[in-house]
Amino acid sequence: MVILIGVLLGFAVCIPPGPVNIVIISQAMKRGFLHGFAAGMLAAALDGTYCLLAVLGLANVVGYLDAYRPVLKIVACVILATVAWRTFRQSREYAQPVAVAPPASVSPRPYVGIFFLYVSNPSLYAFWLGTAGFVTGHGYITSHKLTAFVFAAAVWTGCVLWYLLLNHYVARYHHLFSPKTYQRIFLALAVVLMAFSVVTAVSIFVPIHI
Repeated sequence: MVILIGVLLGFAVCIPPGPVNIVIISQAMKRGFLHGFAAGMLAAALDGTYCLLAVLGLANVVGYLDAYRPVLKIVACVILATVAWRTFRQSREYAQPVAVAPPASVSPRPYVGIFFLYVSNPSLYAFWLGTAGFVTGHGYITSHKLTAFVFAAAVWTGCVLWYLLLNHYVARYHHLFSPKTYQRIFLALAVVLMAFSVVTAVSIFVPIHI
């Protein structure tokens, strides 16, 4: 039962649209399935790690990171705004893609961005701590630490399944879009990312739960 709950929870927690999903989608559209899926694997690994730390009861880790929350939010705000600007420029400069080999170089910026977006989001800490309370309160996690690792691995598996489906669909069908549709998609992604950047900046001074 704990494995099924973990897989379903991991799959469901990745579905809501947000800056991480947007970065992953843009990678799949611009660079192909492998780049998008690699970004998704990083996100899944971070979710699995958060889950494991919460279930093991390492709440002091969250408290330590809370002391640096404003700095982390500033970093996340800059990253979101930068990615939004680059996505906006791509929406203006986009042309019909030509079937060529993918670029040999791999930029680490999307992966660094995903990492900081996770670390700077305090709602994730609260979510996984709440999840840990649920599974332990209902007896799904026993005092044996092995069950905590099994549950976290199941959550990771659910996340991987979502990102596998997401990147497969985006990488396979995005080429069917017209150039105008492609430009509108990137413009919409840029607007949403900039909105997240603004909200993150405001949340430094005004408590906002996102």
